[in-house]
Parts: sequence; C-alpha cells; structure tokens
Amino acid sequence: MRLTDWQLAFEQHLLSETPVANSGFAATLLGGPTLDIDTGLAIYHNAYLSRLLEVLRHDFGAVWYWLGDDEFASLAEAYVRRYPSAHYSLRWLGERFPLFIVEHLVAEQSAPLAELAQLEWAFTLAFDAPQGELLGLNDMAQLPPEDWPGLQVTLAPSVQQLLCQFNSVSIWRASKDESDFPGSHMLTPAQTCLVWRHENVCHYRSLESAEAFALVGMVTTGWSFSELCAELAVTYAEGAPLQAVTWLKQWVQDGLLERRA
Repeated sequence: MRLTDWQLAFEQHLLSETPVANSGFAATLLGGPTLDIDTGLAIYHNAYLSRLLEVLRHDFGAVWYWLGDDEFASLAEAYVRRYPSAHYSLRWLGERFPLFIVEHLVAEQSAPLAELAQLEWAFTLAFDAPQGELLGLNDMAQLPPEDWPGLQVTLAPSVQQLLCQFNSVSIWRASKDESDFPGSHMLTPAQTCLVWRHENVCHYRSLESAEAFALVGMVTTGWSFSELCAELAVTYAEGAPLQAVTWLKQWVQDGLLERRA
C-alpha cells in the first residue's frame, strides 16, 4: 500500500461512524506488546471525534448550555459526520454549524437555536478579523469643517451585524454568567446586535431601531454625514445634527468605523 493510500484509509477510519477498522486497512498495521491493532485504532477514532466535539463545545458554549451534554453531543456528532473538518485549522470547524442546525432540526427548534449559534460564531469572526484602519476621536477632531458634509464611513473588519429575532443575547449572557436558563422567546421588534473586537477584546451591543437605521444608512447605503442629518431630520427636526454627531462619536469611540475610501 502506498503512503497516500494508507493516509486516505486512515482518514476514512477516523471519519467513519464506527471505531471498528476496515479489515484490509488493519492488516497493514503492526500491533504492539501492550496494545493490539483494533484497540489502538479505536482509540484514535474516539480521540479524534472527542477533540472535534471539544472544539464545538468551546465555540458554541451557549448552545451547549441550552441543550445540555447529551443533546449537544448528539447534535455535534451529527454535524461533524455531515460536514467533516476540511481545513487544516480547527478554527473553521464550526463555520456551517448554524446552517446545519436549520437543516437538522424542525423549524420551531432550529430558528432560535441557529440564531444563537450565529451569534456565537460572530464572536469567533470578530476575534480573528484583521485590525483595519479605525477612525479615532483625534481623527474626527482634526477633520476640517468643509469635509464634514461629505464624510462617509464603513464598518471596521471585525464588526459583525446580526438581526436577532429572539432573545439570543440574553441566553448567551446567561451561559457566560452560568445563571438559570432564561427561556427562549421572540423579540418584538427584532433587534440589531453588533459584535466587534476593539483593543483585542470582543464587545457586543444591541441597537435601538433608530440607531440601527442610522448606522445601516451610513455603512451599507453609503450616506454621507449631511445625508444622515437629512434622514434624521424627519424624526429629530432641528436636533438631527446633534443626534447624528452623538451617534457618530459613539461609533468611533467604540471602534466600529473606518473612513470610506
């Protein structure tokens, strides 16, 4: 058996649903004085699966908190069977976990659980994102008055946006605090949640609808500062510029923005 064939056979053994090795593959190996071939291969098989489940428990601790040990293990094992690890880094193992929850569970259970998994994955993406060139308060203070009307911004690379239809943030917070499960329920209205990294620490914040509208207008639609003020004037009248500056200062202070090129 060539080395590449042996490696593929070993991979197939690790990914199989049973720790019992293929007899043809097992015949290519030599046992030791204290460990026979079948037992050794079973140990490798079970250890590999255990490591994958450990990674998923770490990345989706709130889902684990919600489901408990047995249900989470069952869901996670089904996931790694459906979507085997395909990247050299286990950092990407859980990338499809929210999608799998939708595929695997009935809608009534999958919707809030998948949203919670998306929230947890947002923290992973935020933590590993590049730094970018963040706008700072000093940059804003040095901005010439004539440049303010046309100022345009975009989100920093680490910022993740999630529209929460359920109280996923509360459940996530309860899992971190190791407090009682708060129960799952829909939010009316839905809330935009931001997750981002600033100064090597991940942060999160839910936005009220008016602030979310303003932020999306600037970073997605591409409003300039003057256009933001004009949009806010519908609600805030003469107070629109002050509200716009207040939010803009908060976003910059939080480390959410870059200047649009």
